[in-house]
Parts: sequence; structure tokens; C-alpha cells
Amino acid sequence: MPAKYTFFTTHELKPQGWLLRQLRLQADGLCGNLDKVWPDVRDSAWFGGDRDGWERVPYWLDGFIPLAYLLEDADMIARAKRAVDRILDRQEPDGWICPVSLEQRKDYDLWAALLLGKVLVRYYECTRDERVLHALRRMMKNLYEQLYTGRVKLDRWGSYRWFEGFDALRLLWETGPEDWIRQLALLLERDGVDYRMAEPLWERPLNKWSFGTHIVNICQMLKSEVLSCDLLGRGESGQAEHFYRKLKQYNGTAVGTFTGDECLSGISPTQGTELCAVVELMDSMERLYAYTGDPVWAERLERVAFNALPATITEDMWAHQYVQMVNQIDCTPFPGKSYFRTNNSEAHRYGLEPNFGCCTANFGQGWPKLALTAFLRAGDGVVSAVPLPSSLRTEWKGTPVCVTLTTDYPFRNRLHYRVEAGEDTDMKLRVRIPSFARALRVNGSSHARRAELIFDGFRKGVNEIEISFETEAVLEGRPHGLRCLRRGSLIFSFPIEAECTRVEYTKKDVERKYPYCDYDYKGISDWNVAFAGKDFLVEECGIADIPFSESQPPLRIRAALCHIDWGLADGYETVCSPVPGNRKPLDKPAERFLIPYGCTRLRMTELPLV
Repeated sequence: MPAKYTFFTTHELKPQGWLLRQLRLQADGLCGNLDKVWPDVRDSAWFGGDRDGWERVPYWLDGFIPLAYLLEDADMIARAKRAVDRILDRQEPDGWICPVSLEQRKDYDLWAALLLGKVLVRYYECTRDERVLHALRRMMKNLYEQLYTGRVKLDRWGSYRWFEGFDALRLLWETGPEDWIRQLALLLERDGVDYRMAEPLWERPLNKWSFGTHIVNICQMLKSEVLSCDLLGRGESGQAEHFYRKLKQYNGTAVGTFTGDECLSGISPTQGTELCAVVELMDSMERLYAYTGDPVWAERLERVAFNALPATITEDMWAHQYVQMVNQIDCTPFPGKSYFRTNNSEAHRYGLEPNFGCCTANFGQGWPKLALTAFLRAGDGVVSAVPLPSSLRTEWKGTPVCVTLTTDYPFRNRLHYRVEAGEDTDMKLRVRIPSFARALRVNGSSHARRAELIFDGFRKGVNEIEISFETEAVLEGRPHGLRCLRRGSLIFSFPIEAECTRVEYTKKDVERKYPYCDYDYKGISDWNVAFAGKDFLVEECGIADIPFSESQPPLRIRAALCHIDWGLADGYETVCSPVPGNRKPLDKPAERFLIPYGCTRLRMTELPLV
């Protein structure tokens, strides 16, 4: 079946409000400057240099390209074009495009080729550059011939990410269907991994690295069926929902992600989640919502995007963690054995490339792709999918239409739509209403809550719609008798004061220098707290230039907390015990503030109720 919704382009959809400020922070931070400061991109073999010639440049471009065009930043657009031109200029006469010699092709992990195909699709959508479409067709035709004849093989990372090549195949089929495209689709599936075989491994995570439990593989895999089923001639069976529920049961976190440091790590709030997994999970949820139209995927997306994504990157977006912890009381390297199952002792440090550089290159896709999910195209009009401040300029049956959403959601629950039509139009505007919305009002009048509001047709000129609703602050159950505080899509945490130390050095010819240096966050305030009641008072604050600011959070919740003898993880001074050692209150309850999880660097999120 065809996808229920499709994505608009960066020319049609533009961010506004707090989302625009967040994207500008990213452009002014590490993602927007990586080609200037990081040797693995700046001096990459993709550009004729001697550094990484595998996933890092394509990863970076996957976020940098849509960011440049969403912001209409002339310098970034020029740099994106220069990067793509240099890759295309090095394409071999037979269509091979990856930066290795003829003799090295048989040993090259083809995951990078599949990823580059996805990047070229994104660039084509932004530019409609026919050179790119031609190069992409030659590249994928060559891949088909190489796989068919056995000169190369799909294994290692490529076999676990086989479905990532289908963005390119779908575009090629839509612009010029040829039989080899379907044949390549079948070859990729044939040589790819069936994750049903790995599913039993997810129930009992081990201190052992494996492809089948690798968190990024798994987060990418969730979208595999909806990416591939049409070209493979099959229907969507709900595979993603089955896998998601299984993963959530055994490895879920309070912020909608799965633990993985770097492989699945169970349900402890002190195990980490890799940043690559956060942005890849978002990408999968965006695709799943667009394909199925099931609002559950959009709501899950919000939970990940508004909590896990901002929390694992510094406010200026120059440094990031490799893994974040839901209960994270300190972010300094462990002096001895790593606490994590398969990561090193600095994986939770904020820096340039803590633990490994994949997240350095890859985290940039998170915010731009989310921005492109604000509005989606439906068969009968436009869908407001994730209520982000945005403006859409498009046409409906030849009539120019501009739909603008002014909102501070998720910090506020008011949505103002302005629909300007060149002529009377029968275009429908569908507005997804989250399941947690209460006391729904439309244009000032009470309205029964439903999953979707449909506004059917608009008059020539300006049409305005005002929607508001309320959300409650509620405690949600977590494993081991713990709770987390949620209001709408936002999870709230008890913030821990940190002493931040800048760390500058050079390692393996890679310089860490302000602002692209490392930062150690040493916890210096109390953290051993528990909920002491179920009454919560929400206080709205001003929304700062930095939307997810710790010093100026957009809202906070006043709660009764008390201290308990929580205890530390065995053998560690900077990790709290996964579960409290003793839940008996040590003092009388006192009012303290919790702030959005995404605003914190150090925090306690899963707490007992005593």
C-alpha cells in the first residue's frame, strides 16, 4: 500500500519561533562547523583527503544538508554543494562512488554506500539537481551489478542496515522504473539480516558486543518494513509495533528511548543510551507515522525528541555525550573500569567525540528532520503532524496556500493556525491531537477530545483557527517501583548542580579546543531524593533564546520531595545505585522544583514515591 502521508520539501516548509532558534544554535555549533574543525570530515577520503572514507561524511551531510536549506543559509548551502560536488567528481566511470581502490572494493562495508544513497536523495529533494539523480542511478546500478555477480557482498554493518538503501531505490523507481531496481531490492533483502532471529537476545542483555543487539542497528531497523515493503511487493504487517513493544518491555527508558551503551542494556536508569540511537529512533518514528498514519508513532516521537535529544547535547550544541543516563549524577570519566556494558569510561562525558566519533557526525539529523515532520501532505490536504512553530507554502489543486502554526508547544498548549488561500479551496487541514490532551477548545468553544480535528475547506484570504488544551502532571510507573513525572510529552527531572570544567587537549591528531573541546560535569548538589506526594504545581516561565535552557527553563513543576538513603552503584563514586538502597524518608517533605529533562545535564528522573 502507498504511504498515507508524504513529506514536504525544505523549500515548502520553514521553521519559526523556538524551533528556528534551536536550528540556528545547531548551525552555529558543531554540526554547522564540523567540516572546518574535525579532520574526519574536513580531510575525508570522500573529498580526496586521507581521513575517514566510510560513514562519517555521509552521516554529517544527512543533517547538514536539510539544516542549510531550512535556514536558507547561503554559506552553508554553498558548503553543502561543494561537498556533494567533490563526492560526485570522484565517481568512477562504472558508477562506483565510495573512496576505495578497485582492489579494496570487495572488503569495503557497503553500509556507507547505502547511507550515501540516502544523503543524495535528501540533496536532490532540496535542489532538484539532475546531476545528482544521474549519479545516484549510476551508483545504485553499479551496486546491483556488483552484488549480482558476487564481486562485492553485503555483510557486517551493511547486512544489518540493508533497508537504508530503499530511499534511493524508491526515488529511482518513481523517476524512471527499471527492472534492475526491483532486483536490487530483492538482493538487499536476501543478503540482509532478519531481526526476528535476534529478538530473543533483547530479553537478557549481556556485557557482550553484537550486531544483533547494537542499539543503532535496532533503532534504524524499526522502519525497515515501511521503507521496503512497497518495492518488495508486500503489505505492512505491523512488525515495527511488535518489535517496539518488546524492546520497551526489556530495555525501555522514561524518555521513550531504549538503553544501549552501545548494545542493549536492560531497564536500569543508570545504563546509557547512545546519541546515534536517539536520532535514528526519531527518524524511524517519523517514517512510521508518515507511512501508517498511526498517531501513536507521532506521540512516541515527541517524547524522544523533546527530552532525549536536547539533554544529550550542550546548550550551545558544540559538545555532546555518546551515551546519556536517565539518572545521571556526574559526567566525569570513570577512573577505573567502565560502568557501561560495552562503552569506554568517558562515553558519558560531553565532548567532541567521546567514546567514538559516529555520534559526532550523526547527531545533526535530529532537529532538521523533526522540523520536516511539522506538516505532512495527505491525499485530501495537509496534516499538522507534530505541532512545531512552522510555516508551509504549497499549492492545493493549483491554488497557492500558506499554513502557519504559531505555538510554543510542547512548553505551552496553545496552537494558532493561519491558513491563507489564494482562492476558495477544498483542502482539508488535519490536526493531530495528543492522547493526553484534556479540556480541548477550538476557537474558544469546548470540544470533545478526539485523535484528530479536521477542518474541511477554506475561503479565499485569511482563515484562523485557535486550539488549546490542558495537560496534567502525572506520575508514571517505571520498573523496580520507581516513578517519573510527565506532563504532556515532557518528562521532568530533579536537576543537579554541576561544576563544569573545560578540557582541551590533542589525541590521535584530533584537537579539542574551545568551543569544540570536552567538558566534565561534576555533580556538587544533593541528588538522593524521592517523591513525597502526588500534588504538583506547574509554573510557566519565559521561553529563552535557548529553548532548552537549564538556568531559564520554559516551565517548572513544584513538587514535594524528601531525602532517602539511595546509595551508590557498587564500586563507583559517581553513579547512583540503579535502585534505592533504602526508601525510608530521612527528613520531612520540602517543596523543590523539577524542570524538563531536556533542559538538564545532570539529573534524577526515575524516583520512588515514599
